[in-house]
Amino acid sequence: MLYYLFEYLQQFDFPGTRLMNYITFRSGAALLLSLFIALVFGRKIIDRLQLMQVGEIIRDLGLEGQMQKTGTPTMGGVIIIISILVPCLLVGDLSNIYMLLMLIATVWLGTLGFCDDYIKVAKHDKEGMKGKFKIIGQVGLGLIVGLTMYFSPAITQRQVIPVKYTSDNVETVYLSQSQDVKSTQTTIPFVKDNNFDYAYLTEWLGPYAQAGGWVLFVLVVIVVVAATSNGANLTDGLDGLCAGTSAIICVALAIMAYLGGNVIYSTYLNIMYIPQSSELVVFMSAFIGALIGFLWYNAYPAQVFMGDTGSLTIGGIIAVFAILIHKELLIPILCAIFFVEDLSVMIQVAYFKYTKKKYGQGRRIFKMTPLHHHYQKPGNSGIQALIQSPVRAIPESKIVTRFWIVGIFLAVITFVTLKIR
Repeated sequence: MLYYLFEYLQQFDFPGTRLMNYITFRSGAALLLSLFIALVFGRKIIDRLQLMQVGEIIRDLGLEGQMQKTGTPTMGGVIIIISILVPCLLVGDLSNIYMLLMLIATVWLGTLGFCDDYIKVAKHDKEGMKGKFKIIGQVGLGLIVGLTMYFSPAITQRQVIPVKYTSDNVETVYLSQSQDVKSTQTTIPFVKDNNFDYAYLTEWLGPYAQAGGWVLFVLVVIVVVAATSNGANLTDGLDGLCAGTSAIICVALAIMAYLGGNVIYSTYLNIMYIPQSSELVVFMSAFIGALIGFLWYNAYPAQVFMGDTGSLTIGGIIAVFAILIHKELLIPILCAIFFVEDLSVMIQVAYFKYTKKKYGQGRRIFKMTPLHHHYQKPGNSGIQALIQSPVRAIPESKIVTRFWIVGIFLAVITFVTLKIR
């Protein structure tokens, strides 16, 4: 609660207390605090998990070095969650609705993932919690976020509007901000002014078009939360893959939040301004620090796995964050790795069922899914797969590094698409 302590000390002109008024200072402090907590206390948490014999259950899938991971402590997502919550509670503004929603999302999905991991470890059940219960939890969070954005008067946005001014027969266009309004507008790429209103799709409802737009928005929120959370969960299959990829995504989202939460930058860049949303940068800084700190122990060869406690939480945080800054429709580009992992599993299962029904024997498109395992398995290995490339298995560390590079590329592309109109 350092934020409120410094705020109280300001009335006494105590030196240095006004630093807490600056988002950049508090964001830097949150990042350093979370990194420190993850590095120092992370080691203690890993040792504790080892004493409790909370080890990962590994199935033999015929992948190189896979069985050596048996017994590696799991549920390491606890490190990430603690490293997020403590800095946010210390230097965050807990009266800010955006900060509160992010903390709720973190605890909500962290609890869901913890329950899943606990079932796996306690009952030695690799499947863990039934999928329908995970979906119910994700839908519940989507409803909380979507309905809060609709009902809360503190969640508004402003649009940049051009104002023409003519002097001495010279026309000049100035950019200014409109008043705070409740709106279902969001940001999309390749479109002039980069704005799209969900109410456009419900204009057929006449006077109820805006209400219909909000209903559609809430449905989109639910889908985005569930898809991104599950995508991150599937991506967590190699040492450092999910944590590193997510850190890259989070840096991009933090930049967007900082620019969109600053009235000067948003006006200059002609982007949507979201009042009070700059507090999200503090949260995201803590999240980035937590991911980097966790990566210290999760990089190949991993000393700890995040488990569903971490992966479900990571995906959910990214989704909710993007929704709050009205960038949820950019997620298919920015988080393309998550969705490709998702799609690879869905395509594989659908094709296998189809071919089994038609030919009596199931066939595969990929050698193995999620997609990152496809690159681990050698081609022509006795598996009927349409895609045998690469013929030689790629080392795990190289696959992870290449996925990180693709993640950086996707982050850059996301920003580039916002300027292509």
